[in-house]
Amino acid sequence: MSHVETALHYVGTLDELSTRDTAAARLDPRCKLVATITFVAVVASFGRLELGRLIPLVAVLLLVVPLCDLPWRPLLLRLALASPFALGIAAFEPFLDRRTAFALASAQITAGEVAFAVIMTKFVLSLGAALLLVATTGFDTVCAALGRLGAPRVVVAQLSLTYRYLFVLGAEAGRMVRAHAMRAPALRRPTARTAGTMIGHLLVRALDRAERIHRAMLARGFNGRFLARRRWQLRGADLAFLFCVLVLLLVVRLVDVTALAGLTASGALR
Repeated sequence: MSHVETALHYVGTLDELSTRDTAAARLDPRCKLVATITFVAVVASFGRLELGRLIPLVAVLLLVVPLCDLPWRPLLLRLALASPFALGIAAFEPFLDRRTAFALASAQITAGEVAFAVIMTKFVLSLGAALLLVATTGFDTVCAALGRLGAPRVVVAQLSLTYRYLFVLGAEAGRMVRAHAMRAPALRRPTARTAGTMIGHLLVRALDRAERIHRAMLARGFNGRFLARRRWQLRGADLAFLFCVLVLLLVVRLVDVTALAGLTASGALR
């Protein structure tokens, strides 16, 4: 299996996890989507030095995890795979801001180091919430929930088709990589010139495959809307879950819980 197919396999297994019968999977997808979007918005609303204010959000996410009843290893693996992007953004912070933020024992913690920790914490919280949503709902169902909540049909269709076609494109790229490996076993990876040719061929194949898929969808009556697999009906448990999450997030955003608990670090990091 090529690196491309391995990466796509890790993405696709999240949808497989969503078929499990758990308390979170039984919740209405629209409520889970609204809760996740609100959670990410609250995470993003804190400043670059407000590390202490993010601690309650970690607790909120950990409170939701038992409802999902998911294995930790696949989620941590996906966080690790995406972490280089966040590290690339946060890596320069300790060198750009050398002001002393606070003292921890005998060590002087700079504002840049605090900003680095804030960026990484926001990354883990935001991506962790998104992974939990997909792992308990399924990406196609998330797209359907977006449509039910009033998102433009074009945006919903684009998201869903991009996700589905990603696996088709990845399989095509995997076949090309294996074919190259069989024809040139002495080379661990294609040369720059060969890679450019392969990318060109992949683009041509992708366009051809996209046209065939589109014609097949039109022949089956596709009108730009993806239908949900089951009928959704709001229950009391769904509304109770959404209400509790929104209230918790409102409290965390408006009240400095760490300061009330006597943790002076929160005040020092503002």
